[in-house]
Amino acid sequence: MPKTILVPLPEKDFDPTESAIPWKILTENGVKVHFSTPSGQAAKCDDRMLNGTGLGVFAPILAADPRGREAYKRMEQNQEFNNPTPWSEIHPNRYDGVLLPGGHAPGMKPYLESDLLHSRVAEFFMANKPVGAICHGVVLASRAQHAGISVLRGKKTTALLASQELWAWRLTCLWLGRYYRTYPQTVEAEVKSCLVSPEDFLSGPLPFLRDNPDSLVRGFTVRDGMYLSARWPGDAHRFAHDFLEMLQ
Repeated sequence: MPKTILVPLPEKDFDPTESAIPWKILTENGVKVHFSTPSGQAAKCDDRMLNGTGLGVFAPILAADPRGREAYKRMEQNQEFNNPTPWSEIHPNRYDGVLLPGGHAPGMKPYLESDLLHSRVAEFFMANKPVGAICHGVVLASRAQHAGISVLRGKKTTALLASQELWAWRLTCLWLGRYYRTYPQTVEAEVKSCLVSPEDFLSGPLPFLRDNPDSLVRGFTVRDGMYLSARWPGDAHRFAHDFLEMLQ
C-alpha cells in the first residue's frame, strides 16, 4: 500500500526547493504527498527564492537552481498542492509521516509560530512516525513540545547554520534589510537551546555546493531514529532520498 505523507505550508514565503525537490522525488517513488495550509488555500512560495528577484549578482548562489525551479513549476500543477487541507483538519493518524520545509521570509512566521502545528508535529513524534525537517523547518520541530519539553531534546539534529544565515544577510542587508534574518536569534542558536547539549547539533561539511541526483554526497543530513534533518536547499536531494528510506 502506498505511503502518504503530509507537508504543511504557510500561505506564502516557503522555500521552493526545500518543498518541491522532496515532493518530486517522493512522488516519483510512489509516495502520496498531501499538503496543508492555514486556510486550505493553495500556498505561494517565496518568489525571490524562486526567481532571484532583487538578489542581483548573488541570485545564482542564493536562489533556486534550475532543478529547484523546474520541480516547483511541476508541483504548482499538482492537484494535491492546489487542494490543501486547512491546518485545523490535520490528523496525524491519517499519515505515515510529515515533512517540514523551511524558508526565511516574513510569511514563514505564522507557520513557525503556530501552536496548532507545534501540537500536530509533536503527535507525529510521539507516534514514532517519520518526521523530516529542513532549514527553518527544524525551528518548527524544535518548538513542538511534549509535556513542556521540546521533542528535539535528547536528539541529534542539524539545521540552517549560523554561518550560512549571517553570510546571506551580510551579502544583501544593504538593500534587503533583515530579509535573511527571520528572528534576531539565528536558527542554529535557537535549535541548540532546545537540545541536551550543543554537541547534539551537527554542522556537517562546509556547504559550498548544492547536491543533485548524481551527487547526493554533497548533501548532508542527520538521522536520529525516525527524525531526519537537513540544513539548506543544497541538501534537498539527499534529504528527500533519506526521508524516502525512513518511510520504507
